[in-house]
Amino acid sequence: MLYKRSSELFAQASKVIPGGVNSPVRAFKSVGGTPVFVKEAKGAYLYDEDGNRLIDYIASWGPMIFGHAFEPVTNAVIEKAKKGTSFGMPTEIETQIAELAVSMVPNIDKIRFVNSGTEACMSAVRLARGFTGREKIIKFSGCYHGHSDSFLIQAGSGAVTFGTPNSPGVTQGTAKDTLLAPYNNLEAVKELFEANKDEIAAIILEPVAGNMGCVIPKHEFLSGLRALCDEHKSLLIFDEVMTGFRLAKGGAQEVFNIAADIVTFGKVIGGGLPVGAFAARAEIMSYLAPEGPVYQAGTLSGNPLAMAAGLAMLTELNNNPELFTSLEEKTKYLHEGFDKVLEESELDYTINRFGSMLSVFFAKEPVVDFQSAMVANNDTFKKYFHGMLKEGVYLPPSSFESYFLNDALSYEDLDKTISALKKVVPTL
Repeated sequence: MLYKRSSELFAQASKVIPGGVNSPVRAFKSVGGTPVFVKEAKGAYLYDEDGNRLIDYIASWGPMIFGHAFEPVTNAVIEKAKKGTSFGMPTEIETQIAELAVSMVPNIDKIRFVNSGTEACMSAVRLARGFTGREKIIKFSGCYHGHSDSFLIQAGSGAVTFGTPNSPGVTQGTAKDTLLAPYNNLEAVKELFEANKDEIAAIILEPVAGNMGCVIPKHEFLSGLRALCDEHKSLLIFDEVMTGFRLAKGGAQEVFNIAADIVTFGKVIGGGLPVGAFAARAEIMSYLAPEGPVYQAGTLSGNPLAMAAGLAMLTELNNNPELFTSLEEKTKYLHEGFDKVLEESELDYTINRFGSMLSVFFAKEPVVDFQSAMVANNDTFKKYFHGMLKEGVYLPPSSFESYFLNDALSYEDLDKTISALKKVVPTL
């Protein structure tokens, strides 16, 4: 495939946009080469500026569950835009989508809409601190909750040490309030609670991780965290920016039957428009301004375009519960097809799958946390990524990102993807 136009556009963008992109993963730094510039998308396909058609396995990092340019969503946005794009005043549609979301998700009474998953997670942590009167939080290495200062922390020298900033601009003062543990390691979390008695406001995690590749929680990991939070009077925050309304109508809480205290959403809840939300039971949400003392605000929060897209998306998901089964079956089909191809090769590999999320790691051992994900062979992944791209398959341009399937993918698309892998494997 030729990417002449994409290369030209990237060179042009690099002159006026840092790194040529507005979000780092798009820059192809993990895989090398020049990023693909998209011109349009429809259903399961991306169409780039050079006229190539690509089978899409990122779905805008999750929200395009029904595929791109899904008519109920696009029509809702078009009709709403005709009446104005932003008012900075309350609108009825905000209440309508709030009522629908609360009815679909267990363990929440009220929801506050914001403009991104980052903003939702940042606000959820602030709310947890305000509600508990404590300052420290526990997060897990490899889980990404946006680029708020509290989350850009790397591991210290051991499970009970403070983390350190992993980005300039994040202060040591912020870092001291963020404690890190390995994902799927309940004992490390217990040690943190013991070393920081009555100081931990909340645990925040992706219930199914998607930012170190797809990593699945071990049996009793989530229930163990729930028990520790109950024991120490801390809150459990599920970051469901990726899993919310994708794994099930009620997200990971429904799938695992684990009650979180605060849940954050993004991506899907706006049908692909910039939006996020955080939700909890009324007792916790009553601490939020203007009802309570914990301040959070946003001029564009609940803007009519995002609310119209989100209401259309959630309505379709609510009315079509069979979608989740369809997505899971397609993901399983792709997994089994990949497995058959790869097991006939001499490559070390492991495949993680949960619901409609999937990752291929070129590693011999199971990938259960960030450390084991780091062991995977990234050089092999680079060849795999570019080989698949050459065959017309667009995968996440990083070994540390989950694939997200959309229901517009046909079994013919899946077979083409498996056939592409057959062609690529000999080059690895």
